[in-house]
Amino acid sequence: MTYIIDPPAIPSLPVIGSDQRFAVRRVFCIGRNYADHAAEMGSTVDLEQPMFFCKPADAVVSDGADVPYPSATASLHHEVEMVVALVAGGTDIAVENASTLIFGYGVGLDLTRRDLQAQAKKKGHPWDVAKGFDHSAPVSALRLAAEATPVAGTVLRLEINGEQRQQTTLEHMLHGIPQIIAALSRLFELKAGDLIFTGTPAGVAALQRGDRFHAELAGVAELDGRIV
Repeated sequence: MTYIIDPPAIPSLPVIGSDQRFAVRRVFCIGRNYADHAAEMGSTVDLEQPMFFCKPADAVVSDGADVPYPSATASLHHEVEMVVALVAGGTDIAVENASTLIFGYGVGLDLTRRDLQAQAKKKGHPWDVAKGFDHSAPVSALRLAAEATPVAGTVLRLEINGEQRQQTTLEHMLHGIPQIIAALSRLFELKAGDLIFTGTPAGVAALQRGDRFHAELAGVAELDGRIV
């Protein structure tokens, strides 16, 4: 088969301990999954109906590459999150079967143009331009689920220029990983290659050009990078 234009490159992530890479299909995100973050944003939490949004797969930044400061914003915010990578999928997945779909885990930043998000909220508009812009999803190398599985006490943290900005343990997630996967599968057909950002704790704040970030899902994955 020939194409009018060259097919785009396939976004991918390195895998710890392997020379193979994980091809990324879609990027799903859950909002308001930590009560303290919802409170700091002045938002309410709906425990019955999780709130999801998406980023394009080519928003993923891998291998510690520099992250360009985006256009059209004066308020780029960091949101550190555990990232789950799927090796299989389906629809209407039962909570008790969800963990069998997991390939591995990483840590990432859901970068947000906060001023554009605030404008969209005020007008009742979608958040797409605030969340789904270029280079908005830096993600670490993935750790195989068979090698390390996060638990309730696993620490999620972010440092900016050596100063701690965000820290929590996964027990504070309002919707756990199996529940997130099950809920997503009622809205989308999940497939191998999907990434799920699982929400951020309190402490989100602005980033500037030159800032260096260190994100960690303790004992699982680490991510280092720079805003340029």
